[in-house]
Amino acid sequence: MTDSKLATTAPADTKPRRNIFSGRTLSDGKKLYWWREILIVIVVDVVYESVRNLSAGKPDKAYENALLIIDWQRNFGIWHEQAMQNFALDYTPLIVFANYFYGSVYIAATLFTLIFLYSKFPDDYSLFRNTLAIGTLCGLIGFALFPLMPPRLLDDTILLQGANTGHWFGFVDTLVKYPTFWSFNDETMKTISNQFAAMPSLHCGWAFWGLIALLPRVKSRWAKTLVVLYPVVTVYVVVITGNHYVLDAVAGFFLFTVAYLIARKVTRAGRGTPIATSSNPIEPAVSNNTAPA
Repeated sequence: MTDSKLATTAPADTKPRRNIFSGRTLSDGKKLYWWREILIVIVVDVVYESVRNLSAGKPDKAYENALLIIDWQRNFGIWHEQAMQNFALDYTPLIVFANYFYGSVYIAATLFTLIFLYSKFPDDYSLFRNTLAIGTLCGLIGFALFPLMPPRLLDDTILLQGANTGHWFGFVDTLVKYPTFWSFNDETMKTISNQFAAMPSLHCGWAFWGLIALLPRVKSRWAKTLVVLYPVVTVYVVVITGNHYVLDAVAGFFLFTVAYLIARKVTRAGRGTPIATSSNPIEPAVSNNTAPA
């Protein structure tokens, strides 16, 4: 004997499980896939690291370019790198903070910005992903055409083999002298890193990219303050650690401004005409001069 009351049916409001590989649909109907975006970031990073290290210039040329940058900054009245570092060296916690900031924050801030845009502003994600890729890869042109010795290496007599006769700047390589995650003085870092990739400063370029991506999209005052301070602190950090000149930072800002303008021209995803969906219906516009039916 069967009891018809025991028969069960699936609840009407049961929602299908969301496929984590299904991606996000943008307002114009195009789709973003998080796994594809991760692959893009990895490919860009591999290309950047490989080409940057292959394009390392010779020390004598990098030193010659450094003297040129210093002359330009003196003429502009902005040659303050030595004074800025000397002041910071009197405060060890400040230098240690700068070392750790230099070695880590640009990675964390860049990844956070990409994830934030993908999650909260997917229509804007592709524009800023492309800006980041264009700016980063175009920076390689500067490294190849204008190898530049950073301030921390200006007094390295072994590296220069006497090329700096008559010049002594007194910069300290804080990554060697003070605690940090890593140092360019490490043999492994010497092998895999182009130490003359200073112009433009991509640390500053990435920070400027984070500023233009986040400032219009964060709401709270404290968040906006942090976003504005990020590039400002980055410029200060790269200078007092002896890794960049002020003009390197200016070039980084300019590079990513150009990259953004290029990205606006070439980016299509998320920038097309919005289409109607079940979750985002588009109502027909009503003229102000005609009463709705």
